[in-house]
Amino acid sequence: MLSGVLKSDVAIHMSIRIMSAFVSMRKAIQSNGLLFARLDHVEQKQIEHKLDTDKKFEQVFDALSFKDRIPDQKLFFEGQVFDAHKFVSDLIRSAKKEIILIDNFVDDTVLHLFTKRRKGTQVIIYTKQITPALALDITKYNQQYPTITVKELSSAHDRFLIIDKSTTYHFGASIKDLGKKLFAVSRFDRQAISLLRKLSI
Repeated sequence: MLSGVLKSDVAIHMSIRIMSAFVSMRKAIQSNGLLFARLDHVEQKQIEHKLDTDKKFEQVFDALSFKDRIPDQKLFFEGQVFDAHKFVSDLIRSAKKEIILIDNFVDDTVLHLFTKRRKGTQVIIYTKQITPALALDITKYNQQYPTITVKELSSAHDRFLIIDKSTTYHFGASIKDLGKKLFAVSRFDRQAISLLRKLSI
């Protein structure tokens, strides 16, 4: 700006150098336009790759956090009622298509747990006997929430929760009594289908 206002030889010389610099810059931009376009393309690809990598990392971290949240084996001590309740709730929420519960002692507290299931997830409960009280609870539940099917099964002693016909959890206590006494839960990845076949479900 000073070189444009001042009239000295130094100011004139500086104005010429500034103009020359701008002319050189313009020539460099014009002659290297393709290079700049390629650099811009490379930068865009790097951004896309980073976003894709971030997404993959997020999926991995989600999978790891899910595994940490629902361990393969879990021991609950007497009095850990809420922890046991939370554990089963997480299992129910993890199902995408179907949940099968085999438990000879089912009541309304067990039915209430299935309000936490994902939309569209089918629930089937097998129990030793459908008492009049349980039948009433089922009827009332099905009037308000997505239907649960309850069937009688006399050949089972232990308690099992089968998620999406692929993962089986064995419970050392009935679902309604979780946390009242010491019990354990164990996961079996490859036993679900064979268990269903042997029980003729």
